[in-house]
Parts: sequence; C-alpha cells; structure tokens
Amino acid sequence: MAEGALTAAIDAFLAALRARQYSPATVATYAIDLAHLLQLVGDAAAASLTSHDIRRALATLHARGQQPKTLARTLSAWRSFYRHLARQGEVAANPCLGLRPPKGDKRLPNALSVDEMAKLLEGPADDVGSLRDQAMFELMYSSGLRRAELIGLDLGSVDLVAGEVTVTGKGRKTRIVPVGRQALAALQAWLSVRGQVAADTAALFVGSRGGRIGATAVRLALIRLALQHGVTAHVHPHALRHSFASHLLQSSGDLRAVQEMLGHASLSTTQVYTHLDFQHLAKVYDQAHPRAKKK
Repeated sequence: MAEGALTAAIDAFLAALRARQYSPATVATYAIDLAHLLQLVGDAAAASLTSHDIRRALATLHARGQQPKTLARTLSAWRSFYRHLARQGEVAANPCLGLRPPKGDKRLPNALSVDEMAKLLEGPADDVGSLRDQAMFELMYSSGLRRAELIGLDLGSVDLVAGEVTVTGKGRKTRIVPVGRQALAALQAWLSVRGQVAADTAALFVGSRGGRIGATAVRLALIRLALQHGVTAHVHPHALRHSFASHLLQSSGDLRAVQEMLGHASLSTTQVYTHLDFQHLAKVYDQAHPRAKKK
C-alpha cells in the first residue's frame, strides 16, 4: 500500500460495509472511529502502523476524556478495519490484536420493574397516534426489539396468526421472535387505522408525514407516554429491551432462550441480565425471608 493511502483505505472499507448492507448508523459510527485514527496517526500507510502506534493513539483518546466503553468500541472498529485490509492482502498483520482498552465500571442495563412496565403500557389508546405508540411499545417489550429493528419492520414482518415477528438485527442477521397476546391485540388495533396516515410505504410503523417512522420520533413518543402515565423511572427505547430480557429471565431462568430472542451472538452479552435477576431475588429475599427482616 502506498504512503498516504490511509484515507483511501478507510473510504474503501466504509464502502465495503455499505455493500454488505450495514445500517447507515453503523457505518457512520465506524467513520467517526476511523476519523479519530486518521487524525491521531496522520495519513500514513496502514501497513506501516505498529501496535505501539495504536496503543499510543488509544492512550491519547483516553487522556482526552473518552470513556472506556467508547474506547472499546473505537478499538473494535480499528480492529475490524485492519481485519478487512488483511483479507484484501494489503497488510501482513493486524496491529490491534492483543490490545485491550482500559476497564471501566460495569454498569447494569436500565430495566424497569414489572409494575412500571404495566403502568407505562396501561392505555387507553383511542386515537391514531396513541394506537400506533401502544403497538410499538407493546411489541418492543413483548419481543425484546431494538429501536432500529422496530423501525425496520414492514407489514409482512409480523404474522398475526402465528404470533411471530421476523426481525433483521445487527449484521443483517434475521431471527423470528414470538409476539405476546397483548402486543398482538395492540398491533391489530393499529393496523385497523394505519391506512388513515400511511403514505405509499411498506413500513409497519409510520410517522406524522406517512413515511417510515424515525428514531427521534420513537424516543419522543416513549417519553410522552411515560409523562402521561406518571412513570418517573428513566425511560428510553432500549430500556424496554432490557426490561423484556430481565423479566423473561426472572420468569424462566432460561439464559439460552433469552439469548436467542435478543439476537445476541455471544452468551456473555446476555449474562449481564443474570445480575439483574440476582438483584430481583435479593430484593424478594430482603422483603420476605424471616431472617432478613429487621426487627
């Protein structure tokens, strides 16, 4: 690879991600992380960078105040970039291998309690907007969907008879997830009025202009619903997915089933919810066990 070709190599890598149908948000995140690398090392040949160069670049970002979680994502992006170059035969080795970002405090996912979720979704839904919102959030909680997965659903994604939804997740991986009774009822109610607002689109959920609903609209609708029902917990779209996983694990104890429904590639990603489950059990113990009660 010629000197000064790092910019071109990054552009080619991002183009390859788009060709593999990575989501625009994912490609944009890779672009940001690789822009950091370019800014820190200059437009040198990718093959000329060593592990020392990568470690120093990572340390610089750390010194600038980037959090460990962000640094881990950045290093992962750099590692993927070099893996791509190695497959293309443009570098002999990946200088990111063996490097680890600094560790941060392990934070548990933000999950609502069962009572909070019931309060959030209690209704009533009696107009087009509220029927749509009820269907969206019942489905997210019922099936553990990410916000991007919800937005990407088409009319054909949901099988109301079988009670299933076909979801396209990270890396364009497809999974089929059950849909609960209340979510199915909310979907049927929404579909009965969807034609009043939907333009010429296959999207299951549409925004105020009739096209596929956007990420900001989903977030604002959830905040509005929480305020309307007096839910004081911190509510955001991903909290519904966390709540789904936590409550399902509390009820079933089946970590593998939860992993499959969430679409996690690694079981270790799902295992964080066992800590939430333990917190739930500890709370029940403190409230119910004779030896735990304070006199």
